Amino acid sequence: MPARLDASVHHVWRLPAADLLRGRRALWWSVGPGGELAVLLVNRRFLHRSRYPRGWLGLRPDLPFTAELVIITGHAEQRITVKDIRMRPSHLALLPDRRFVLVSSRTSRKTAEDPWRPNAVLFSPSGMPEAEWCVGDDIPALVTDVGKRIWTAYGDEGIYGDHDESAAGLAGWDLEGRLIWAPAGRLPDHPLEGCTAATEGEQVWLVWYSGSSTGGTFLTRITPSTGAVSSYRSPVRAPDGFAVRGNRAVLTRREHNKRFLELTRARLDGAAWTVTGCQRLRVPGRLVLRCGQGRDGALWLRAGNTWLRIEA
Repeated sequence: MPARLDASVHHVWRLPAADLLRGRRALWWSVGPGGELAVLLVNRRFLHRSRYPRGWLGLRPDLPFTAELVIITGHAEQRITVKDIRMRPSHLALLPDRRFVLVSSRTSRKTAEDPWRPNAVLFSPSGMPEAEWCVGDDIPALVTDVGKRIWTAYGDEGIYGDHDESAAGLAGWDLEGRLIWAPAGRLPDHPLEGCTAATEGEQVWLVWYSGSSTGGTFLTRITPSTGAVSSYRSPVRAPDGFAVRGNRAVLTRREHNKRFLELTRARLDGAAWTVTGCQRLRVPGRLVLRCGQGRDGALWLRAGNTWLRIEA
């Protein structure tokens, strides 16, 4: 039998019943660099359900739509109305100054000569759009850092597509849409798919796996101030969530659309992560894609309409 939540797993927030009764559905979410949880709610009158994937990811908004951004800090909630959204986001990301970004995982262009269509929109703290640009194609994992940068890990369609920056597998962007970091041959293998992302202080961790026969899953640590890059083999294959505190880490793998996950704890000994414990946990809701994000030693996990925090 799977274990119940242990002392290192904390309940943070659950979508209130009053919101559900008003027809609001929790779609995209993120954790800010300051540890604040943000969830974007959309009324079901703007939504239709696709056949795939299951869970909240299958709810698609009709354009344009209005949403409400809920920012939870401790026991306090702030709510911001965001009107006239003209994109279908895949990611929500908070910045240190309370601005936020909505990003679609896909982009396109009409011909080889046309520029790529914008797929990232920057909003003011009051919910007004300020700028838009393109951050690459096919983005399964995205995170912001304390320096107001956006970090992306790409999927196979982006890596083997026509977008130059996506082809490198990992990238860092500023808020004017300029590429500020690329791996430039400093990875142990060529990425095939991004898994998840985390930050610890100023450092950024991007988790990805390769497609080569000698490859595997890797944890890549980037220090933006120095440009230093270190990569380690992951002790868990293709984790959904990852968080690190010093030489300790926690990693999770979901059972898709079920209420169970595998929780692994690991320690960095020299140049390798070693597993120190593993357990199967039951969580309060179903787990689907994009269920985990790591911030400063805590893994934030979405389980249905409930958000948990797991300490490394």
